[in-house]
Amino acid sequence: MTSIFHDFTGKAVLITGGTRGIGLACGLAFARQGARAILTHRWGSADEDELLAMFRATGGPAPMIVEADVSRDEDTRALLERIKAEHDAIDVFISNVCVVVRGEGPLQHTRRALYKSLEYSSWPFVGYLHAIHGAFGRYPSYAVAMSSDGPDTHYPAYDYVAVAKAVLETFVRYMNTHLYKDGCRVNALRTRQVMTESYKAMFGEQQVALAQRFADFACSLDEVADTTLALCSGMFDAMGGQVVTLDRGAAFVDNIATLGPRLLADTDAPLGGAGEE
Repeated sequence: MTSIFHDFTGKAVLITGGTRGIGLACGLAFARQGARAILTHRWGSADEDELLAMFRATGGPAPMIVEADVSRDEDTRALLERIKAEHDAIDVFISNVCVVVRGEGPLQHTRRALYKSLEYSSWPFVGYLHAIHGAFGRYPSYAVAMSSDGPDTHYPAYDYVAVAKAVLETFVRYMNTHLYKDGCRVNALRTRQVMTESYKAMFGEQQVALAQRFADFACSLDEVADTTLALCSGMFDAMGGQVVTLDRGAAFVDNIATLGPRLLADTDAPLGGAGEE
């Protein structure tokens, strides 16, 4: 059966934060299309044997797995030198790292916490594109920034997320304007609340249980990965600098008329149905 996606055989796909969750799902999806996935992670957070087994199961090339902190220029330089030893270009760059400082309300906000959040979650998208061009003399054909909910949603205790995503999405728009002439198409993908292990660790059991009551509106990891493949397979080349939202209707249900009954209903009671007159 012919795939609707591009054949990435021999191509290098760099994914920051690529050893778990959305990044890993994207790496596996590109591997199925023949790509060599280069996955970065921090602080020994990857089980390489397990990852290699997962990629073997795809039938695609084994990944390159590199510990590299996106906020450290020396790590970025070492990463790209290692890639250059095996590839003459990076065809796709996926920025999937979001590390922000926790904030406990406006009186606890600090300039340093804001700067650190931007340093880890917004600037790497631009910094990596600069570094890729410097190392290879060209930009990737496609660059995708993962943006979760963008700047439109507030998460308690994660006050800097929306700010970081607003800056990230602004970078996407202006980088596309500048890099289009160089053959680099730049877009952002909002994935909403995909239930990853990182999400569970960040928000805890209560928030996870609440999100699961809206599971019919959630997108899966495979759907996120396939959408990313589509963005990098020529299907959306007529657009650039866009913030694309992958959504099963969550934006529509985010209003008090539909959200309220779900929140107030007993967990075992059916949600919806005909009412009595």
